[in-house]
Amino acid sequence: MAATPEQPSPATPRRKVSRHRGEGQWARGHFTPLNGNEQFKKDDDGLNVRTRIETIYSKAGFDSIDPNDLRGRMRWWGLYTQRRPGIDGGKTAILEPEELDDEYFMLRVRIDGGRLTTEQLRVIGEISQEFARGTADITDRQNVQYHWIRIEDVPEIWRRLEAVGLSTTEACGDTPRVILGSPVAGIAEDEIIDGTPAIDEIQRRIIGNPDFSNLPRKFKSAVSGSPSLDVAHEINDIAFVGVNHPEHGPGFDLWVGGGLSTNPKIGQRLGAWVPLDEVPDVYTGVISIFRDYGYRRLRTRARLKFLLADWGAEKFRQVLEDEYLERKLIDGPAPEQPLQRWRDHVGVHRQRDGRFYVGFAPRVGRVDGVKLTEIAALATAHGSGRLRTTAEQKMIVLDVAEDRVDSLVAGLEALDLRVKPSPFRRGTMACTGIEFCKLAIVETKERGATLIDELERRIPDFDEPITININGCPNACARIQTADIGLKGQLMLDGDGKQVEGFQVHLGGALGLEAGFGRKVRGLKVTSKELPDYVERVLGRFAKEREDGERFATWVARADEEALS
Repeated sequence: MAATPEQPSPATPRRKVSRHRGEGQWARGHFTPLNGNEQFKKDDDGLNVRTRIETIYSKAGFDSIDPNDLRGRMRWWGLYTQRRPGIDGGKTAILEPEELDDEYFMLRVRIDGGRLTTEQLRVIGEISQEFARGTADITDRQNVQYHWIRIEDVPEIWRRLEAVGLSTTEACGDTPRVILGSPVAGIAEDEIIDGTPAIDEIQRRIIGNPDFSNLPRKFKSAVSGSPSLDVAHEINDIAFVGVNHPEHGPGFDLWVGGGLSTNPKIGQRLGAWVPLDEVPDVYTGVISIFRDYGYRRLRTRARLKFLLADWGAEKFRQVLEDEYLERKLIDGPAPEQPLQRWRDHVGVHRQRDGRFYVGFAPRVGRVDGVKLTEIAALATAHGSGRLRTTAEQKMIVLDVAEDRVDSLVAGLEALDLRVKPSPFRRGTMACTGIEFCKLAIVETKERGATLIDELERRIPDFDEPITININGCPNACARIQTADIGLKGQLMLDGDGKQVEGFQVHLGGALGLEAGFGRKVRGLKVTSKELPDYVERVLGRFAKEREDGERFATWVARADEEALS
């Protein structure tokens, strides 16, 4: 007998009927929290935790902190618990959060556009010495990070920072993070357009605004009018890149959906040209799309890059124009490829006003409070009231008269801050690593500093631009996939069968010049102890086999696996 709708055939399997929960997208009506992070954000805005820190936790101490504040909302004010000392990398993924937590915090100071006055840097240095055991790292997002911060001291630290115009507001958490900006905005001779007014207006509208303080996850952004492409625009959630429109003049090319971690994506151009005064409106539209349409069900898919991958650039632009801007954007050109290989602004360079800026390289971004106050004093003594941090863990002193440049350079070099660094000092970056980070598996900062010293000693004549990025875990805070040599920390067995710290190797990544992700050679791992030997070996093969003018990344793409091992 033929089957009817009321009586399915026995051969037809029954479909299990289940209620579709969607991806937790607010714009689709899915407001019910689908994980613990979404629940604590719904229970109370992360911005509200400041009052509890000031009135309860700083007075009653660490043990008084509510767990959802401790491991959640306190990030909205730049605070993460740091790793308890003595916990090795093998326990990172198996211990409970309360077992990993120390009773001290990392505190991140956001420095939008990398802009600092000498007074602000002096205060940052003084806070480091008084409250952070001297720690102060320059990050690859232009921030400064402290460690060893006690909850009892946080209100006083905030008071001192805010007295000089600095903040930790939304430096972490599911929020609009620091806005990267060209460290030579407004002063470089070759600048296409100065994005500083747009950064200031975005800060005014967005940062600390409850309308944008509950995003699916973090939202990274960048604005730069430099032809050197100096803010890693390809790996931000949103980026505005300086371009000259043939009809409308200087403005910005709009990119969205970049990001790294365990599922890296290069951002996509929307093909839209944005004039300077419209950048804040477009930024607000894009972050609103992320807030409303972003995936909140799974934390592993809660970044804008996943929404863009599903929608495509054409649909994303259409939604932005139709639902949020209510107007069409102007089509525009792509940015030109940069002429220079380095984009960190290290060295001595003439400004458009005839004065000079001087960029210098600490070791893997690691400085300390004493050194920061000395830098501030040195800059002031040489006529500068302004400094900048870069997206490459470097710093710049601005506005130096020509007859003061040599004296400033000598002063910086005396502090072991190289104005003419080796390619290894200049090109090596490292994340926080196991010293303080609860996610890390291996040590990074000291490893990077030692590697620099070894390579400078072993191959002092190597003079090609080379980037070596060292990360303590797979999350790619140090951009391992986009380095010439990217090193992802992991535990491995050495030749004697003992478990030791080591790295999976990525080779041939790049940003700016033919941006792309590094190549992973099957089974290519190296122990921390063997790292200098490996890097020396692969750079030696590159020097021997490269064609005239060939970049390391280009050589890697054509080299056989034996040459890379």
